[in-house]
Amino acid sequence: MDPKITEVSQVFERFKAAFVRKDFDTCTSLLSQLKVLLTGFKSLPPLFEETPNAVHELTLARDIYEHAVVLSVKTEDQDAFERDFFQLKPYYTDARGRLPQSPQEYPILGLNLLRLLVQNRIAEFHTELELLSPSALENPCIKHAVELEQSFMEGAYNRVLSARQTVPHETYVYFMDLLAKTVRDEIAGCSEKAYDSLSLSDARQMLLFSSDKELLEYINEEHPEWEIKNGSVFFQRAKESVPCKEIPSLQLINQTLSYARELERIV
Repeated sequence: MDPKITEVSQVFERFKAAFVRKDFDTCTSLLSQLKVLLTGFKSLPPLFEETPNAVHELTLARDIYEHAVVLSVKTEDQDAFERDFFQLKPYYTDARGRLPQSPQEYPILGLNLLRLLVQNRIAEFHTELELLSPSALENPCIKHAVELEQSFMEGAYNRVLSARQTVPHETYVYFMDLLAKTVRDEIAGCSEKAYDSLSLSDARQMLLFSSDKELLEYINEEHPEWEIKNGSVFFQRAKESVPCKEIPSLQLINQTLSYARELERIV
């Protein structure tokens, strides 16, 4: 076997062993070492040279970058996820005719869609969808992200939160939790504008919590300006903390009349 491939394979085995024991600091260090070693393979993107070990090198590099994406989820590092995903993507597109399909391809593509949804990058979400084949769109991992986006856009927040229980891959839980927080923040913002107060029971149902304890923890952490007394949540203090801006109605009327007079002169 080529000495370079042997060296990369040995370091990768150490990476996977550290990953299994959840030693993510060691994984991050070994991943940096692996990325440097991969630069010695001329068969990899963007060169794609036809070397004797091209298929072996491409397969090994793809496996490493797939593990890198999953590692970024485990360490909750969205910036690292984006970097590693874009390093991996050419192996799913440009190298498609050179390699058999990876079993991790659709789970990772679906994971990226979920990340874009969490970050509210809807235009990029749909751009990525347009690049997928009809068969890919039927995959459960891709369909999960598409259905989430539809529910989110429709305001069907209960469906968004309940989808956490049916994730197609365990790596999706991190982004699902972030999405749940986004949804609750949206509901909370609307609630404090629409109501002066709500009973704890109604607030719990509206914010889609399963217990009063979860609701109270959320309020303490995210909305300490809300007041809880006599079994109700009062939003009045939150409303008072936001200064109201006066609309200069008289000035606007005078400007409108002035524009109307100028238009008459032009006509």
